[in-house]
Amino acid sequence: MKMETTWFAFRGQELLVRVEERTAALPSAEEWAALGLSVEEPHLVGELRGSAAYAVGLDPEAPLPEGMEVLGLRKLWGRLDEEAWKLAGRAVQIVEWDRNHRFCGRCGTPTTAQPSERSRTCPSCGLQHFPRLSPAVITLVEDDDGNVLLARSPHFVPGVYSTIAGFVEPGESLEEAVAREVREEVGVELRDILYFGSQPWPFPNSLMIGFTARYAGGEVRIDPTEIEDARWFTLDDLPLIPPRLSIARALIDDYLSRHGRAGTGREAVWR
Repeated sequence: MKMETTWFAFRGQELLVRVEERTAALPSAEEWAALGLSVEEPHLVGELRGSAAYAVGLDPEAPLPEGMEVLGLRKLWGRLDEEAWKLAGRAVQIVEWDRNHRFCGRCGTPTTAQPSERSRTCPSCGLQHFPRLSPAVITLVEDDDGNVLLARSPHFVPGVYSTIAGFVEPGESLEEAVAREVREEVGVELRDILYFGSQPWPFPNSLMIGFTARYAGGEVRIDPTEIEDARWFTLDDLPLIPPRLSIARALIDDYLSRHGRAGTGREAVWR
C-alpha cells in the first residue's frame, strides 16, 4: 500500500495553509495533487500521522490557490495542530538551508545535493554544506528569596518579560555561555548553573538549551543594545510571560510549580 504524502510548502518562510476562522490546516494530499504548483526540489522531513512529509519552496511570484494563504509559524501557533506545527519548524529550516546554499561559499561554484545524506557539496573545491544549527542558551535566574530575574527585549510584545538568552560563542561550554550572557545583558553573576532541557526553535535555526541558575551577586545593569528592561519579580507580581510551547515558558512554569504556584502566570499572545 502506497503511503500518503503531506506537503509543507513555503513561500519564503511562510507556510501555505487553508484557514478557517481560528484554525489552519495543511492542504490534503488530494488538494495538493490538484494544485499543480511550481515548486523547488522536495525534501523528505519525516512523517505526520503515518504520511510521508515533504518540504518544498514555492515560486515567490506564483499566485496563491483560491481559499489558501501563507502565514508565518508564529501566527500559526495554536491554529495549526501541534504535531504539524513542530514538523513545519523542521521543514522551513531545511528549505531555507537548501535555498541559501545553491552556490559554494568558498569558490562560488554551483553545489550538488547528496543522495546519501542531507548536504550539498561543491564539485570544484569539495566543500560540504550541511544544514546550519545555531545553539543558544536560555536561563531562568532565581535568588535565595524565591524572586526571579526576567528581562524584555524591544521586539517583545508590549508588557512581556522572559528569561535571558543568547547564542553560544566558539570555544565556549554551554555553562560558560550562560554565565557570560547573563553577565553581559543584566550585569549579575551566577552559581549553581543546571541543565533544564532543550528545544528546537525555527526562528530562524536555533537549538535552545535551557538552564536554571542561582543569583551569586551584582546589581542589575542592562545592556541597552540588547535589553529594554530587566528586574526582579516576586511570585505575587509576575509580568506577562511568553506563551506556551516556548522553552522560556517551560522554565517559568517550572519555577512557579516549584513554589506551589502552577498555572498562575499571565500569558501573552504571539502576534
